[in-house]
Amino acid sequence: MNKKMNLAPVFFIGPHLILFIVFILIPTIFGIYASFTRWNLVSEPMWVGLDNYRTILFNEDSTFYHQFFNGMKNTLYFVLFTVPLMIVIPLLIAVSLEHKEVKLKNLFQTLVYIPGLISISAAALIWSLIFNKQLGVVSNVFGSEPVWTSTQPYAWITIIVITIWAGIGGNMIIYRASINGVSKDLYESAEIDGAGPVRKFFSITLPSIRFPLIYTLVMTTAGAFNVFAQPLMMTSGGPRESTTVLMMYIRDLAFSHGESIAGIASAMAVLLGLVILVISAIQYYLMSRNTA
Repeated sequence: MNKKMNLAPVFFIGPHLILFIVFILIPTIFGIYASFTRWNLVSEPMWVGLDNYRTILFNEDSTFYHQFFNGMKNTLYFVLFTVPLMIVIPLLIAVSLEHKEVKLKNLFQTLVYIPGLISISAAALIWSLIFNKQLGVVSNVFGSEPVWTSTQPYAWITIIVITIWAGIGGNMIIYRASINGVSKDLYESAEIDGAGPVRKFFSITLPSIRFPLIYTLVMTTAGAFNVFAQPLMMTSGGPRESTTVLMMYIRDLAFSHGESIAGIASAMAVLLGLVILVISAIQYYLMSRNTA
């Protein structure tokens, strides 16, 4: 007797699979193809092989060479400064909220999480007003002298502040849910043995949330490499392109007001994707090894 095919999974998975193919898989494949062409988004792409990659990586006289490495350097600055803070700060908040003495835990958690619901453009506008030299709270209330968004290191400080303010809530929720899943008997046994808060944190909490901790590290790092809106809205890449990240160069090359150089832009995007892929693979390896 033939069993009837269960079509329920198809109806659940099908729409997501179609959207994935149309909006992610096909554009990714075409973007890789475009990176091997000379293309201006209008005429037919012309195959040039590895020329775009040679120009970007090895031609020191090329503007694209300097744009790529300056953009990658600034992107790495952003990653190195924000990712550790985006992991440590929400973890400390989550652990602090588990103490019995802390009151109004849900209210405080909500206040930390709400900025993550605001679009990055709106968040950038809010912080631009806060740091504005004429109208901002920082200048008028605290008597701050620097022009925050147009001088260094203050330009980076503003970008890092808005990123942390808008992003720590999501990681904090993950950590709180993971900590709540740890058996309370472990903590009670540790207290009986005379363990203090620090020892319980390193001996019980951290090992118990190891997987979500490394998961947030992988996702936060990948997101940080794709930074775009914060430097664009806050500093416009200045001063003197010191906060111009790689995604800003890619956008300008692909959709510039003059002649579009979409082939070069695609090659830069592919190289950035490879960097993210390699780092994610290393982090996944560490995650698999530590959670085995």
